[in-house]
Amino acid sequence: MRALILSCNTGGGHNAAARAMAEAFRANGDEAVVLDYLKLAGEKVSKRVGDVYVETVKNVPGVFGLVYKLGMLVSRLLRRSPVYYVNGIMAKYLRAYLKEHPADVILMPHLYPAETITYMKRKGMKLPLTVAVMTDYTCIPFWEETDCDYYVIPHESLAREIIRRGIPGEKLYAAGIPVMAACGRDIGKTEAKKELGLDVQKRYILMAGGSMGAGSMGKLVSVLLAKLEEREHLLLICGNNRKLKEHLQKRYGGSAQITVLGSVNNMPLYLKACDVVYTKPGGLTSTEAAVVGIPIVHTKPIPGCETKNRRFFRKNGMSVAAYTERGLAKAGLKLLREQESRKRLIEAQNCVIAKDSAQRIYRFVAEKTKETTKA
Repeated sequence: MRALILSCNTGGGHNAAARAMAEAFRANGDEAVVLDYLKLAGEKVSKRVGDVYVETVKNVPGVFGLVYKLGMLVSRLLRRSPVYYVNGIMAKYLRAYLKEHPADVILMPHLYPAETITYMKRKGMKLPLTVAVMTDYTCIPFWEETDCDYYVIPHESLAREIIRRGIPGEKLYAAGIPVMAACGRDIGKTEAKKELGLDVQKRYILMAGGSMGAGSMGKLVSVLLAKLEEREHLLLICGNNRKLKEHLQKRYGGSAQITVLGSVNNMPLYLKACDVVYTKPGGLTSTEAAVVGIPIVHTKPIPGCETKNRRFFRKNGMSVAAYTERGLAKAGLKLLREQESRKRLIEAQNCVIAKDSAQRIYRFVAEKTKETTKA
């Protein structure tokens, strides 16, 4: 079986989900190709779209939130949105690619290629099995105007919302959000600390800004640092935000209780080594933390889907949050120092979040491709 996984460089979560699914397919002896589908129209197109998204989220998140709300309104009023027509332009490129590189299934952890697939279907272009994979704990604007064969959703409790938005219930499969197998690696906290060169006698708070290093990390660090005890340490992961990393290093580089890092390629290991994680409520990052089993403190969300992600996690007892830096610090330190509080959150995570989502998706796709072949 050959799987084509189409993603897009608007945040790291979509690409992380794509890599997790590819890993599962390859582990089962099948072929998987991960493709930034916008690159089919040229490197400049992909870079331009990605840069606009990242800069908007980092510098003016309120604008992103406004666009999200407008998207919800447009999706209610119009049968087909501008997003559909813009992504329809990609059809000729994807059609040419598939002609040279046939696939048995196309998986899409991003809305944009799903819009292109829908356009291709309506134009009568032949396609293999098409499966969309939602990476947020809500139905973001415009999913309802797509026409994929199936939709993998993060949790069964979201089915009502998604059906209400117009996606048929028989097309939904609640498998969870796929994460890399390393998140489920059986390794203890002490062993993880040793692998990372951390002090096994210390308790660590991990603060992650996501792939873009978004959020007001500096203010929270100041509040936390003033309250840390001697054997407590802050690990700050700034993602690809170089300015944030430089600012934090300049301000806190001399502190013995803070370590500043940029982008890391072994995030699951850091999650396993630490006792509490502060993170913005991205769908992928939050799921990775829950699969690992670490208490989560959700920081300020990017308005829109991350607001919904935080609501889902808090509603199900899988994270805590607050609206001020002082409140966030208090919540995180309580989890760090109170075993029962940590235990409750981790138990909730174990009950709600699928730890084998990537393998579930693989098995589902394998079954559906067999059915398609027989038909």
